[in-house]
Amino acid sequence: MLFDSHCHLTDSAFDSDREEVVTRAVAAGVEGMVTICSDPRDLDGILELTLNYRELWGTAGIHPHEARHSSPEALERVREVVHDQPRIRAVGECGLDFHYDHSPREIQRAVFRAQLDLAEELGRPVVVHSRDADVDTAHMIREYRGRVTGVLHCFTGGAELLAVGLNAGWYVSFSGMVTFPGFEARDLLRTVPGDRLLVETDSPYLAPVPHRGKRNEPAFVARVAEAVAQLRGEPLERIAAASVENARAFYGI
Repeated sequence: MLFDSHCHLTDSAFDSDREEVVTRAVAAGVEGMVTICSDPRDLDGILELTLNYRELWGTAGIHPHEARHSSPEALERVREVVHDQPRIRAVGECGLDFHYDHSPREIQRAVFRAQLDLAEELGRPVVVHSRDADVDTAHMIREYRGRVTGVLHCFTGGAELLAVGLNAGWYVSFSGMVTFPGFEARDLLRTVPGDRLLVETDSPYLAPVPHRGKRNEPAFVARVAEAVAQLRGEPLERIAAASVENARAFYGI
C-alpha cells in the first residue's frame, strides 16, 4: 500500500475525470491521498472531495504564488476550516517562492508567518513550499522550532535547509522529480531518516518518468516510491510502508 502525501485534485486538469483518477489510484494500491489547498477558493472543492471519498484528506492554506491576494478574511477562512473540519489536517500549502516571485517577497514572508502562527494556534502541521528560498525558509523553521512541525514538500533544496528541517523534527517529501536525470538532491535523499520520509505526486504537475510531460495523477506515486527505493538502496516494500506510516503520523490520520 502507498500514500500520496501531496496532490492537487481540485485542479482544473482533473475536471473531466476526477472520479476515475481517484479510482485508478485506489486500484494502484494508494490507500490515502491528501489534496492540497493553494488558496481559499480551493476549499469548497476540497471539502466536497474529502466528504465523498474515505481515501482523501485535505489542507487549507495560501500558496506563496497567491500571497499577493491574501487578506485577513482569507486567513480567517483558513483558520475556520482547519479548526472546524476534521478531514482538513494541516495548514498549507504555504511558504516562499523566490524563483517565480509571483508575489512580492515581503508579502510572501508575511503570509507565511501568518500561517505558521495559525498552525501554532491550532496545533496543526504546515505543508511548506520552498523554492530558491533556502535561507529565509530555514530562518522561519528555526524561529518556530518546537512550536510548529511541518513538511518540506517536493524537496529540491540544499544541505543546510535539509539539516535545519530535520533538526526541528520536520518531515521531507520527494516527488516525481526523483526520476528526472537532472535531479540534484540524490545524496541528500539518502540521508533522510526513514521515519521522516514522505513521497508525493504533486499532481497534476511533475509526472515521473515514464509519464514525464503528461498530466500527473496520484496512481503514479508508485513510480516515485520505486525511484526513492532504488536511490536509497532499500526494498520497495519498506518505502511503501513508510509512505503510509509517516503520512498518517504527520497528518494525524
